[in-house]
Amino acid sequence: MSRPELATTLTALLELTQPPVALSVVDAKPDGVTATERVVPSSCTFWREAEKGVFFASAEQHFNCPVGSHVMGFEMPQNVQEMLGGLVQSMCDAQYLEMAEVAMIPSLGAASAAGIVYGPLSEFPLEPDIVLLWLTASQTMLVNEATGTANWTKEPATVSGRPGCTALPLAHASGEPKVSVGCIGMRTFTGVGDDRMLAAVPGAKLAEFTSALQATVESNKAMKAFYEGHKAQFV
Repeated sequence: MSRPELATTLTALLELTQPPVALSVVDAKPDGVTATERVVPSSCTFWREAEKGVFFASAEQHFNCPVGSHVMGFEMPQNVQEMLGGLVQSMCDAQYLEMAEVAMIPSLGAASAAGIVYGPLSEFPLEPDIVLLWLTASQTMLVNEATGTANWTKEPATVSGRPGCTALPLAHASGEPKVSVGCIGMRTFTGVGDDRMLAAVPGAKLAEFTSALQATVESNKAMKAFYEGHKAQFV
């Protein structure tokens, strides 16, 4: 399937209310892609901006969020590193984070990157590194089954949390879709609904994931019909 077809299929299968967005880490701004002039408070703010159109955001434009910059793996100047240290200390003081966790927070490892191209999957001009989906609990159920992590003969699924953006490097490193319940920063900066979780799908696995999702949706339709018939006997 083409990227527009994949976007349409994913939206229909999951009944998404927000479009799938894609991102690619790049060494230079691609020709024909507009550089955004938006100044944003966080890296994850760009995810919502990406619903509106394709754009390039430089590494420096992510630096207002030192945690997000760290997770994305950008090489940060001294002042941003100091901001990160101060923020981490504040998190620890608030008992939001333990200092021992800091070294374990995943990173995408994009130190030499010039920035990131963001945009709707349906319009994306590059092969995406990651595709992001905003999911309800029932949609997450389908994703869980489609990825095989609901299978009890396999390793159980893990759902990450703070920082919400860690789902991206976890998906990239494992080559498998990952789900995050998010963090208070993500919810504040993106304005996403309280009922939404984040799924990060590696671009290289997107077609395979979509095919598995189609089968999962069909099997759930069959089971729903069975359960509704069973339920009707007790009404």
